[in-house]
Amino acid sequence: MTTTATRPSSAPPDRPGRANRPRRPWTLSKAAVNGTLVLATVYTLWPLGWLLTASAKNTADLLGGNALGADNFQLGRNLSDLASTGDGIYFRWYLNSLLYAGIGSLLCALVCVAAGYAFHVYRFPGKEKLFGLVLLGVLVPTTALALPMYLLASELGIVNTFWAVFIPSLVNPFGVYLARVFCAGYVPNEVLEAARMDGAGELRTFWSIGLRMVMPGFVTVLLFQFTAIWNNFFLPLVMLSDNRLFPVSLGLFSWNAQTKAFPEYYPLVITGSLLAVVPLVLAFVLLQRHWKAGLTAGSVK
Repeated sequence: MTTTATRPSSAPPDRPGRANRPRRPWTLSKAAVNGTLVLATVYTLWPLGWLLTASAKNTADLLGGNALGADNFQLGRNLSDLASTGDGIYFRWYLNSLLYAGIGSLLCALVCVAAGYAFHVYRFPGKEKLFGLVLLGVLVPTTALALPMYLLASELGIVNTFWAVFIPSLVNPFGVYLARVFCAGYVPNEVLEAARMDGAGELRTFWSIGLRMVMPGFVTVLLFQFTAIWNNFFLPLVMLSDNRLFPVSLGLFSWNAQTKAFPEYYPLVITGSLLAVVPLVLAFVLLQRHWKAGLTAGSVK
């Protein structure tokens, strides 16, 4: 009588209850997440894509619903018309916006970082109460302050001038709050004490050490304020009546208000809107490296 030996299987024995355990739907979860991200990306980029194609169309195509068509591109002609309409008033508006947003955001970021640095470093009576007042200013919408600022500008005699829009852009309570948070995380008191022991004054310590260490916060406030000033509409609408002082937002609004009587303004408004996006994109692309440096600063000792 012969017996045949069975070769043991290389597969490990099943654990108790393993066969009845349901498999996790990893594939379905990844597909759902990726699908949601794709939809969010399309939803975000669709207006920009429409703006890119519509800016190269004429009035007939825009009014006929052919803004997304791939034919009849005439972006060069639209740009030429944009430069010639009103003796090039659009690019005067563009320059005004660059002055309002560029210089205003730079000075505002410097003021906010200096204030946040002072709240973090120094001790003085009523410090927290004053900071609470700053936080209270964050809760007040800027549109609610437009009329009081107009009355104040009227008393000072600066209504319908460059300063009526420029001076209010130098104040940003949220920027002060954000700067204090950055200073608390990036500016150690030991470094400041070492600078004072070496004979550096308070202004020199802030400019050479504090500002350099909190540069990611400076750039963050700068970008926030640049975007807010560039897109600002209600304050210039209240303060200005001379169209040569208009920013891009108010100038395009004035053209758009005339499109019912003059349909030829439709391509100008859309092409001008496309050009108005360029400074915001460039600002975020060129300054994003400071954010990356700030995110990795804490990992280097």
